[in-house]
Amino acid sequence: MRPNALIAGLIAIGLLVFGFLTTPDLGSFGITVMSGLFQGMLLFLVASGLSIVFGLMDVLNFAQGSYFMVGAYVSYAIHHDPSVTAAIPNADLRFIIAVLSATVIGAILGVFLERVLLRPLYSRPIFQIVLTFGVAIVMTEAVKFVWSTTPYSWTSLFTLREGFFELFGQRFAVYRLFVIAIGFILIIAIGLLLQRTRIGIIIRAGVEDREMVEALGINVRLVFTLVFTMGCAVAAFGGAIAAPFLGASIGLANAFLLSAIAVVVLGGLGSYGGTAIGSLLVGLAVAVVANFASSPSIGLPVLSSMTPMLLMILVLLVRPSGLFGKGG
Repeated sequence: MRPNALIAGLIAIGLLVFGFLTTPDLGSFGITVMSGLFQGMLLFLVASGLSIVFGLMDVLNFAQGSYFMVGAYVSYAIHHDPSVTAAIPNADLRFIIAVLSATVIGAILGVFLERVLLRPLYSRPIFQIVLTFGVAIVMTEAVKFVWSTTPYSWTSLFTLREGFFELFGQRFAVYRLFVIAIGFILIIAIGLLLQRTRIGIIIRAGVEDREMVEALGINVRLVFTLVFTMGCAVAAFGGAIAAPFLGASIGLANAFLLSAIAVVVLGGLGSYGGTAIGSLLVGLAVAVVANFASSPSIGLPVLSSMTPMLLMILVLLVRPSGLFGKGG
């Protein structure tokens, strides 16, 4: 077994053992694990685009969390809008339309950011970071202008959001399972896209030798645009499916961006597999620590928000290039 996979496995086992020992029963432990997988999948939806874009384009998109936030707001607004509700009374169909609309808007904003703003700065990486950071601020202010700073809670339920099942005497929301399943499907689908399709071969070849790919007559700039758009669309999709649980608020952008950066660095910059595994590890760690820190004897709920960075630091002390980075 490779050292990076061994370290990842040991971290996962350690978290599960710690979580089991710090919960009073199997039901509580099941809730912790379910919460960890749920948070891990949401993190993956932000971090995957961040990782793929960095791996191909060397662009660290600080606006990625803002796309997640915009997806949540768009999904909420469409699903709760009175005129849309009157036109589409079926809540399930309305939710599907809301998620698709948020994803399309995320893709459109991604095309605009890459083609209009980022493309002239490919040779100036510092300016790219400043630009995407500025875009994140502009998107946040635009959201404040349209929806104000008041957080919105999802109140219009639909079939998946209403369902529950019991396991070990505890109730679990069916919607959590839905999000976890969607996350795993996307992990496999994007992995197959990168490894088994012609566009995936072009993407990986472009990472290794852009000039050679261009010499073969392939429009690498168009590939860059498609990859960047996909990354932004996936983040907006993540925000849209997170909204029924997390609601829509300004704080989503920074919370998920910082955790996603920790995931990408922990997994190894530019490593898609590392990002997928890192997302699951960070999500599980946050859930385990949140459960432990919220107990009356500890009383330090702030520990859970620090967990992604603490786990990243711990891994980097052992593997400076991340779990699956090129130097790892």
